[in-house]
Amino acid sequence: MTATPTRPTVSEHEARQVAEAAREQDWRRPSFAKELFLGRFRLDLIHPHPLPADEDVRRGERFLADLRVFCEQRIDPAVIERDARIPDDVIAGLKELGALGMKIDPRYGGLGLTQVYYNKALALVGSVSPAVGALLSAHQSIGVPQPLKVFGTQEQKDTFLPRCARTDISAFLLTEPDVGSDPARLATTAVPDGDDYVLDGVKLWTTNGVVADLLVVMARVPTSEGHKGGITAFVVEAAAEGVTVEHRNAFMGLRGIENGVTRFHRVRVPAAHRIGLEGAGLKIALTTLNTGRLSLPAMCVGAGKWCLKIAREWSAAREQWGKPVALHEAVGAKISFIAATTFALEAVVDLSSQMADENRNDIRIEAALAKLYGSEMACLMADELVQIRGGRGFETAESLRARGERAVPAEQLLRDLRINRIFEGSTEIMHLLIAREAVDAHLSVAGDLIDPEKSLQDKARAGAHAGVFYAKWLPRLVAGPGQLPSSYAEFKHGVDLSPHLRYVERTSRKLARSTFYAMSRWQGRMETKQGFLGRIVDIGAELFAMSAACVRAELLRRQGEEGRAAYRLADAFCRQSRIRVEELFGRLWTNTDAVDRTVVKGVLAGEYTWLEEGVLDPSGDGPWIADATPGPSRTENLHRPIR
Repeated sequence: MTATPTRPTVSEHEARQVAEAAREQDWRRPSFAKELFLGRFRLDLIHPHPLPADEDVRRGERFLADLRVFCEQRIDPAVIERDARIPDDVIAGLKELGALGMKIDPRYGGLGLTQVYYNKALALVGSVSPAVGALLSAHQSIGVPQPLKVFGTQEQKDTFLPRCARTDISAFLLTEPDVGSDPARLATTAVPDGDDYVLDGVKLWTTNGVVADLLVVMARVPTSEGHKGGITAFVVEAAAEGVTVEHRNAFMGLRGIENGVTRFHRVRVPAAHRIGLEGAGLKIALTTLNTGRLSLPAMCVGAGKWCLKIAREWSAAREQWGKPVALHEAVGAKISFIAATTFALEAVVDLSSQMADENRNDIRIEAALAKLYGSEMACLMADELVQIRGGRGFETAESLRARGERAVPAEQLLRDLRINRIFEGSTEIMHLLIAREAVDAHLSVAGDLIDPEKSLQDKARAGAHAGVFYAKWLPRLVAGPGQLPSSYAEFKHGVDLSPHLRYVERTSRKLARSTFYAMSRWQGRMETKQGFLGRIVDIGAELFAMSAACVRAELLRRQGEEGRAAYRLADAFCRQSRIRVEELFGRLWTNTDAVDRTVVKGVLAGEYTWLEEGVLDPSGDGPWIADATPGPSRTENLHRPIR
């Protein structure tokens, strides 16, 4: 039997409870970023910079060499942009190369690359075609391979991983037409029926979904006798009866991605294809993203490298007022920003990835910061490149080619990168997610104290516990190595990076004090202060990037690989970053948050509709959110498996 999915009605409190239950509650391993938010600058957790094993390097470099040749000879990004489709022969070639199995263990037919080299591969292929990078990333970072690697049974690994390594493309299906970052309202159901589950529902924005062979689907199992219920993960055959790809979506960028709308109508899925326990779906999704999120900033690194190359070549060739435009300060500042930021982004991604490979640190905050910071800064770099190129930056590559100039797709890069601020957790959601983890220690000791639902007895116990914690913690925020001129002297080699590390140490303590003051001031209302929390997280992201940049510069110096130049780039980045940090601190307490809330209420109440007069709305007719009523599909199945 099947049940008709209905959109659950949940309160704000219930939605938070669902998200909280999906969090990984314990911190079993140290976390550099977590300590940073607590005012403890644990440089020993990232310095000396961890390095991959020699065999991992050899294996990774061999594949990168093969992939580079493939990208040069087989991928034509102009064709993908023009046709809004990756040619089947390109995907077939990627399969032959083993690119579908970069992260899959060799025992299942994969290449067994480390996270470091997987990310380098994505940066390389993404620089040629972000659409191809998105296909490979969605398949391996959030598709079937990653959740099975962590949560799958041996039988599931034996069954699906060999397929994913060589022949089958996978996709991840969570979002629904009326459900984005609030999974408590998930409506797709999986009703137990004998040895199967029966799926009904509609999923939106299914990257790879149009061409996928295997799907990871999140669905709600109703609570019943013998079934705990809750949001649960399943591996579903895309060719199963009742699975219909109803629409292939088109976007402002990433024109080649196979992203669609998928409907499930009475789709039978064997219970053996359930990943983990019932109710563990969101936890599986979040754990998968702990490392899966690193793929996006990896491709942002590739974008930054390309921006730097084009900015350098163009700014040296283009002359204005008797000298190259690069030598005009207004343009030079943009080039310096691109160079320094690219260096820092690569430092953040490589450091986080190597820590993920070693599995000795908890990197959930580091990976989230890398995704947040990388996606934001890459967009800024691309925008600056368009500005440096002037009118040519706004002109399409095809138009440039047609009139005899180098076909530089700067405007396309800007469009392609824009989605990264939304993909796999929007910037706004990432702020909240990271902020929750950053204040975890405070909530652990004082959560009951600010919870309005707790009894006076619970609050009294929490108060005593909090008193012990803060009596030890607060005095440590007063002074530290950042106030000693001799601290971090090993980072002084020609260019002196030690002042930047001392700044990070001092500022991490200031950040922790600011968080404590805010919790004391707002208590249970802290979670509603999203503007404040976002700035706290952005400061932490800058401090993490500064730390990573300095550590990477020292690594390159010790290795003799452009060490002096690396020190200069790290110094430039830290100086730029410090200016941003000071601005963010100023906006913690001096901002327009309260005024903004008042204006928003007025906008929603219709007080300013007079301001909208004098224009015409070119939007088409139709509902804001498409109808996702369950039932049989009434459209042609656009599923297009590639063989």
